[in-house]
Amino acid sequence: MLFAGVVIASCGGRKAPVPSNQEELDRELEYLYRDSTIYGICGEESAANTLHLITDNGENLMLNTFTATENHNVFGHFDDGDRIAVITNESRTEAEIIINLSMLMGDWVMPNPLDGTSYMGFSIKDGGIAESLNQSSIIYKTWQLQNGRLQIVSVREGGGDFEEEEVFQFLKLTGDSLILQGNDEIYEYSRPGMAEDYDDINLDDEEEDFEDLVI
Repeated sequence: MLFAGVVIASCGGRKAPVPSNQEELDRELEYLYRDSTIYGICGEESAANTLHLITDNGENLMLNTFTATENHNVFGHFDDGDRIAVITNESRTEAEIIINLSMLMGDWVMPNPLDGTSYMGFSIKDGGIAESLNQSSIIYKTWQLQNGRLQIVSVREGGGDFEEEEVFQFLKLTGDSLILQGNDEIYEYSRPGMAEDYDDINLDDEEEDFEDLVI
């Protein structure tokens, strides 16, 4: 009974204090998983090293693009009126990742790995809608950006309503080329109208540039 009393007194029904290093870890994890993407329209005051972003909240941000450019994190050039997604530093003075959403929209295809003669891919649409192109086994449903990465939700044929979420890192985005890094593969897409030129694109020539980008 004396032992039990000591245990009860020592616990007192209170929580043990969380170590400060655990609190810091929790904050880092929260920051890691919290989407910090800022959306807006490219303004007319944008220049070679400056992105003028008119945010969806009506703010006017003048962002230095040096960091994003040096780290090869500018995906699609930006023009006045383009819809842009940006990851910035804490003070929101520098752009760390720039993604041209206007350029990302639309259909993207690659040769079907099963026969090499047909094309398959997906379509990125407004409102977070994703659709499959020439794929019956995978049905794409939605897409979103998460801290500069592309997330696509899909269901597989025969898999019931079970949804799979794939996360891709951008490696390249132009008007007719999209290159994504998956968990263990690099996927290279082109526009359907450029499909006949797909074989002329040699990813091996760009491997050296991608070595510092691929995780």
